[in-house]
Amino acid sequence: MTFLRVALAILLVCFLSAGFFLYGKYQSLTEPHQMRQPVVSIAIPRGATFEDTLALLSSADVITDILPLRVYLKVTGSTPIVQAGNYKFTSPLSPLGAIDVLRGGAHSDKVTILEGWNRFDIAKAMRAVPALKLRTDTEALPLLSDVSLISDIDPLAKNLEGYLYPDTYFIVEQMTPKEVVKGMVTRFRKVWKEHLAKLAYDRKVSIHEVVTVASIIETEAKLESERPKVASVIYNRLSKGMPLGVDSTIVYAAKIEGKWRNDGKVYQSDIDRRSPYNTRIFKGLPPGPVGSPGLSSLKAALNPEHTTYLYYVRNPYQNNGAHNFYSSAAEFENGVTMLRNWEKKQASAPAPVPAPVPTSVAVPVSPLKTSPSYTANPMNVPVKSQVNAQVKAKPAKQTIAQKQPASKKTAKSQKRSSSRTKQVTKRKRRH
Repeated sequence: MTFLRVALAILLVCFLSAGFFLYGKYQSLTEPHQMRQPVVSIAIPRGATFEDTLALLSSADVITDILPLRVYLKVTGSTPIVQAGNYKFTSPLSPLGAIDVLRGGAHSDKVTILEGWNRFDIAKAMRAVPALKLRTDTEALPLLSDVSLISDIDPLAKNLEGYLYPDTYFIVEQMTPKEVVKGMVTRFRKVWKEHLAKLAYDRKVSIHEVVTVASIIETEAKLESERPKVASVIYNRLSKGMPLGVDSTIVYAAKIEGKWRNDGKVYQSDIDRRSPYNTRIFKGLPPGPVGSPGLSSLKAALNPEHTTYLYYVRNPYQNNGAHNFYSSAAEFENGVTMLRNWEKKQASAPAPVPAPVPTSVAVPVSPLKTSPSYTANPMNVPVKSQVNAQVKAKPAKQTIAQKQPASKKTAKSQKRSSSRTKQVTKRKRRH
């Protein structure tokens, strides 16, 4: 009996101790905590889990003890859905207060990098973010050439082109442009490691080659379903020693030299430019990527379709960026002819007259579709055909009549007409 009483007493003490401990932990969830800084700003990246968020809060000294908070949220079923973005935590703040901040939603500046953008586009987008305090569209370019961020994975890289992963990046207060660029590269590294590194290793291809090919695919193929086909065209032409003839590389060469006119046209001067990025003149891949490829283009570069295609031309009868693919030059020329004939019909067709809209009906305004900064060219049109096909923009020549002001022409014409009338009148009177 004595032993049983002792055991019960020990058990009671343990329960009481556990109760006091748990009560103390619960109390700590509502007690404000003095942080190291008056205000702490934290950026929650896209795709971050709640556990990732707790780790960020702990490392920033917003929450000092994660376990009680995790248990409480699990038991009560009140774990919040965290939205990516910026959050500000004001000291002092309790752990449950920090959760309330997360529930309130994000508020911050952000920069969105689109698939296919090159470093010139990215520098311009960064300039548009007030929090980064960049003065010009080119001020960020030196940061986008900091190869120390990728020299361990691509020693051939001359800049960060291709490694600035397309995504939305949230700008935390006091964050520098350099930190934003590092975040883009970190995102690329994560995607590469999780989805592509093993396959590239198994196929014994370098990351430099994969990213370069993927960047061309990204700028050429609008439809994800066509990217493996475009990849096959690139590899087939490389294996046959044929120039790639991709306009996006020519545009990139013009941008490097500051000569791109940004009007959507490839000029004869662009075609003749002696740049290693000019894939109409030089065979093989360009020296490096020409834009930021997304995951599907990177996968296509590692998993091309097995085809005999050597050419592709835009399909004029599908208004979604689709292409027709060909294996011979004769088929390709027929495809080009079909496209040119379609373009002529479109140019000569009368503009459709919009139907009248009742004033009582609210009509939604459709957002404008953004078009690429260049026209994708069918791969490797023979050089002569390419040069002839390019229409160099020239101002129309003025005739003498056009140069003369309309008012003077009209006055002279009226004067001549008046004198003829007077002569005819005189002749009638003589008769």
